[in-house]
Amino acid sequence: MKGTLLRPYALFVRSQLRKMASRAVMSQDFIRQDLVTTARETAFGRDHDFAAIDTYEDFKRRVPIVDYEAFKPYADRIRDGEANVSWVGQPKYFAKTSGTTSGVKYIPLTRESIPNHFGTARNALFNYIAETKKSKWLDGKMIFLSGSPEMSETNGIPTGRLSGIVNHQVPAWLRTNQLPSYETNCIEDWETKLDRIVDETIDADMRLISGIPPWVQMYYERLLQRSGKDTILELFPNLSMFVYGGVNFEPYRKSLEALVGGRIPSVETYPASEGFIAFQDSQDSEGLLLNADSGIFFEFVPADEIFNESPTRLHLGQIEVGVNYAIILNTNAGLWGYNIGDTVEFISKDPFRLRVTGRIKHFISAFGEHVIGKEVETAMRGVADKHRVQITEFTVAPQINPAGGGTPYHEWFIEYATPPNDAVAFARDLDAAMVQQNIYYQDLISGGVLKPLVITPVAPGGFREYMRSQGKLGGQNKVPRLSNDRKIADALTVLS
Repeated sequence: MKGTLLRPYALFVRSQLRKMASRAVMSQDFIRQDLVTTARETAFGRDHDFAAIDTYEDFKRRVPIVDYEAFKPYADRIRDGEANVSWVGQPKYFAKTSGTTSGVKYIPLTRESIPNHFGTARNALFNYIAETKKSKWLDGKMIFLSGSPEMSETNGIPTGRLSGIVNHQVPAWLRTNQLPSYETNCIEDWETKLDRIVDETIDADMRLISGIPPWVQMYYERLLQRSGKDTILELFPNLSMFVYGGVNFEPYRKSLEALVGGRIPSVETYPASEGFIAFQDSQDSEGLLLNADSGIFFEFVPADEIFNESPTRLHLGQIEVGVNYAIILNTNAGLWGYNIGDTVEFISKDPFRLRVTGRIKHFISAFGEHVIGKEVETAMRGVADKHRVQITEFTVAPQINPAGGGTPYHEWFIEYATPPNDAVAFARDLDAAMVQQNIYYQDLISGGVLKPLVITPVAPGGFREYMRSQGKLGGQNKVPRLSNDRKIADALTVLS
């Protein structure tokens, strides 16, 4: 009866979200002022003269844009147990993540910031109930494919993966619905963990499945292999909700729907260790609603300026639709001017809805083309639909020095679930789609600086083998869509 009993609360949540959306700019101004006032007497606040900050212009002059490497002197002090460093007191948790240049990153989560993470996930699901009147998925079993909830300690502060930390915040009334078991969730090896998850769920009344699409796909494949069923809906006839985030779902949609046996309702989310940024608030509208009233003051920098010495910095009321922005966070966990490395594009301002377009570091600009994730995914989606192709995974890298010489090109490594009947036509159409997506790429192709893209098929399971070789199989790990070097490409060449 949980689904029925919680409908009134779901309606309340939806009404609050609508209010949030209608006053987003005003809320952001209040949050900025509140964050600065609260952190005024912290070490960071004193170092950056928070007492003198009144306007957003004051804020920009005193708070620099940083990545984790630049924030690390403060992060190290927090990790070493010092209080009142960049936020009042000490963190409640550290979310431990891997960094590319800084090694392991310790992202603070405070008592004030925890509601942003769990509360937003809850709000996204209750909003769905209020919008669709569908709540039966609350009456069956749910699975969250996530990292281990086991914690270590860092100077007395519990430390673990964000997905594991959030697992500890699940309320008692929902735990009876949750799978896998705590013991299974603590297994670190993904293959072993996956087999145990299948053991625990194969005969259950599964109604909601949540996770990153490529790992959900692996779970589905293992279920079908074990059960002998043709589709997931044969195995779980009441499955009625898919929650995902972290990657664009569209490249995986056809493969997943083929495994499921049809399309089931879904809710997209945009969480990060640094904060829960946005979520899908409508089944009828594109984009994700910015989480504008949840302890985060957002800033936006035009993506092509992010590495400038003095880039343009905008608050929410200054953004424009259709511009690619790097997203900057200032949070009640004590992150200030923090560049998380993601790029977004707003598709509406009433309400403020966005889509994730890629990563600052995940692009190709070997010849000045600056190809981004959104462009390759849009091109792939359209051409795959045209050729009735299903993609398991893909990534793109520049080939600057082709073997035997010749003109450079972009090399696409593609693992097919259903390959094209005409590989030459598929590659030709994919290149034409990229020409349409990126004017600089078009100029390079027409000028003969680049030759049309080359596709290198990856053997079945190749991407998973690559992720295993990097120690990143399962959990919240994702294959980068784009690289400006050949590290991933060279590893995949060996596996192709």
